[in-house]
Amino acid sequence: MKPQFTISANNQGTNSSRFIFEPLPQGFGQTLGTSLRRVLYSSIPGAAITSIKITGASHQFSTLPGVVEDLVHVVLNLKQVRVKYSGDKPTKLTLSAKGETIVTAGDFECSNSASIANPDLVIAHLSDKGAKLEMEAGVETGYGYSPAEDRKSTTIGLIPVDATFSPVVRVNATVEATRVGRITNFDKLVLDITTDGTLTPQQALDNASNTMVEYFKAILNPQVASVSAPVTTQKQPTVAGGALSIEELDLPTRIANALQKAGFETVNDLYATNREELAKVKNVGSKSVKLIEAAMAQRGLVLP
Repeated sequence: MKPQFTISANNQGTNSSRFIFEPLPQGFGQTLGTSLRRVLYSSIPGAAITSIKITGASHQFSTLPGVVEDLVHVVLNLKQVRVKYSGDKPTKLTLSAKGETIVTAGDFECSNSASIANPDLVIAHLSDKGAKLEMEAGVETGYGYSPAEDRKSTTIGLIPVDATFSPVVRVNATVEATRVGRITNFDKLVLDITTDGTLTPQQALDNASNTMVEYFKAILNPQVASVSAPVTTQKQPTVAGGALSIEELDLPTRIANALQKAGFETVNDLYATNREELAKVKNVGSKSVKLIEAAMAQRGLVLP
């Protein structure tokens, strides 16, 4: 059965697009929608700031003269900087600001292979003419979300930063009924994709589709293991970001308390259940599940 459907794309605003796939055989809307959604969230590569080194600051709780924000607040702002980077190896961005001014992400000096997708993001405020802020930010490429704890450093002054590599901010897949002539049992898949600006929704969809194709090719033409080669088994790795605590998801207090009372302490605990069971937890419900899903999506994680 050859696929026979069309795809139409409509821009829904800055960095957002809606893709409509129709007509699809009954059941294929859910199959394609769920698969694409998971791959878009988890398997699209991106770049992020993973560490910073600020002149005059030996650790994350240092204070800088003339800088309105404390260093913790500055680091929180730096987590939101979206970097478009085409290189393979880690690189560095530098920033130097002096005098009474507003420091933004656009003040970073970038190499030819790097650029800032949200240059207007405010990083800090310098309050007097003698104030200065100088920093070096390390940029790496990766997938999903990587907590700072994974990159602990003994170098004095080097501050690891939580990194959200995934360039996909939000994906919503809905399946509707459609018809072809008198035949009504067809699916219409509506896929809404929002990115962070480092790539377009179309590029994200293309990337996810290529990833799925490569895996299906491996199923169609599997590699034959050598008969003489020893068979080894490896422990299934934990989900990236699964060690994050419920508090670190920044959920509303009511939802966080309800989850903890029900025994959910980390993201791995959420992965061990499903939406239906989660909605049955006391004081959670379906609306709270959507908020949990959105909080996880901001960190490149997908609720099963």
